Amino acid sequence: MLDPVPPAPEWLREIVRPWALRFNLPALTDHSHEVAASFIGYLLIHYVVSPWLSPKLFPRHYPNLNKRTRLNWDVHVVSLVQSTFINAVALWVLFTDDERKSMSSGERVLGYTGSCALISSLAVGYFIYDLIVSTIYVKMFGIGMLFHAISALWVFSFGFRPFVNFYAPVFILYELSSPFLNIHWFLDKVNMTGSNLQWYNGMALLVVFFCCRLLWGTWQSALVYIDMFNALQHTWSAGPSSPLNPVDITAQIFQARDDGSVCINEACVRANAEIIKYSNYTAGGVPTWLVATYVTSNLILNGLNYYWFSKMIETVMKRFRGPAKTETEKVPSEKPGHNKENSTVEDLAQQAVLDAADKLNREEGSLFLGDNEQPVASGVDSGLSDVRNRK
Repeated sequence: MLDPVPPAPEWLREIVRPWALRFNLPALTDHSHEVAASFIGYLLIHYVVSPWLSPKLFPRHYPNLNKRTRLNWDVHVVSLVQSTFINAVALWVLFTDDERKSMSSGERVLGYTGSCALISSLAVGYFIYDLIVSTIYVKMFGIGMLFHAISALWVFSFGFRPFVNFYAPVFILYELSSPFLNIHWFLDKVNMTGSNLQWYNGMALLVVFFCCRLLWGTWQSALVYIDMFNALQHTWSAGPSSPLNPVDITAQIFQARDDGSVCINEACVRANAEIIKYSNYTAGGVPTWLVATYVTSNLILNGLNYYWFSKMIETVMKRFRGPAKTETEKVPSEKPGHNKENSTVEDLAQQAVLDAADKLNREEGSLFLGDNEQPVASGVDSGLSDVRNRK
């Protein structure tokens, strides 16, 4: 599918082209305006929109935040907007890009579509913003956030090589859990810790995290490993390259397309032709170091996802294995006929979900969002505080 955004102006293309070719990112020339626009947009949200809109929407909370928490608030606003928007675009691309769906194994590694490059542009724009913010406030956010911004920017820039451009919308869907994580953080800051809204949001966070990061992420990681190994085999079988005898694996990678028989308009023909648009830059095949870099980054990210989810499950299990409430901890004025056993199970389930969501917020936040503030009270702590106040 063609990029729905109009192409970059020629003057910008002329400025970017030498640098794009120097860093072996030829597709960046066509998408430089999207990277710049998304980067500027995230800066405006952080420094203009959030400080202006947040006091109006939350007049009792945002103005009373300290400097550090207010900065974290603005960062979370950007993260919420970015993750929601880019996930919506990624899902749209997955369902509507027919040319992407027709790609062979080799094309999924070295092919190109404008719609997938759009996803890479939005991601790169955000991670440039993330890199700048984490550099300016490195003492506040810590070195972990800085390294995350660098590695994420590095990996998503591969789409402009192009390398695994096909998988840009696939792996950006890891971020489907981010809106719920951000909402959980905001609910803590507006004194809604332990509320029903936070519990429902926590339930959605746990389910979406498991489905998109563990099930979907692991499955898609296996698929990209297979595709990259197949591409490597083509590269290795072609033999060494030299200036006098350069390697060209284009014929082995890109499948023939009879556009006249499958397309009914010019846009379809151009979209199919786009798949091989940058084949001259990938004719030499896939460098082994590039595959190794990508696989290493992917394994680290997947490992972190499994680690975080194990911590969430551990928190849930601890809550259900904990001691039952004593008589003094029971809330007075129970309704007649109320099933105390069912109430205990329901309370434990709600508290376990809130604690697990809070655990993920602290674990992931400490690495990616630099939230090193004192941990907020969990749903259990909130409930016990209410009991103590009533006593």
